[in-house]
Amino acid sequence: MKQNIPEKGAIVQRDRQRYGVAPHLPAGITDPATLRRIADVAERYGVAQIKLTSAQRIALLGFAEEQLDAILADLGEPPGAAIGLCVRSIKVCPGTDFCKRGQQDSVTVGLAVDRHYHGMQLPWKFKMGVSGCMNDCAETCLKDVGLVGTPQGWHLMAGGNGGSQPRLAHRLLEHLPDDATALAAVDHMVRWFRAQNRKCRLGKFIDEMGIEAFRAAALEGWPG
Repeated sequence: MKQNIPEKGAIVQRDRQRYGVAPHLPAGITDPATLRRIADVAERYGVAQIKLTSAQRIALLGFAEEQLDAILADLGEPPGAAIGLCVRSIKVCPGTDFCKRGQQDSVTVGLAVDRHYHGMQLPWKFKMGVSGCMNDCAETCLKDVGLVGTPQGWHLMAGGNGGSQPRLAHRLLEHLPDDATALAAVDHMVRWFRAQNRKCRLGKFIDEMGIEAFRAAALEGWPG
């Protein structure tokens, strides 16, 4: 029975024989040439399905392990971090680039988060999101750490997750005044989580400690 191949971003499929992989598309943004290349690769190797995922990836599903290296080479993009104990793809809304409701530049900030953290090894899996307004289309409320834009800056959110025990994120900091401060707050939280060195989602700390104790511990040393 075959297993996942985390170092190549390959996920074994339901039949435990074939694989799926998704090229990394930061913030879910791509271009016509990349889309054509993905379609060409899918046809060339006879993949069973192309799937748009909830993490803003394009997955190629249902191919043999022997095809994996050639598919990755022909895609010409690193695989997305879809498995393993690491930061998964950062979900990002259109923000002020195109959305009429955008209040902060979620794409610029989201791409910065992606560059710094995508694939980073941590004690447990870690999901992040950046939304440009309180409508929260990047579902930051279900992410371990993320940012939500407001007219006055950014809210830092922490502790959300889906799964068998879903929970909503808490607002830890409000109206961070600029992108640099917001990114520094995200970095502070990632460093805190890594330092705890426990195999659990961030929200479990809140469940165990209570929100006020968690806030005090997690934000200790935060300059704001």
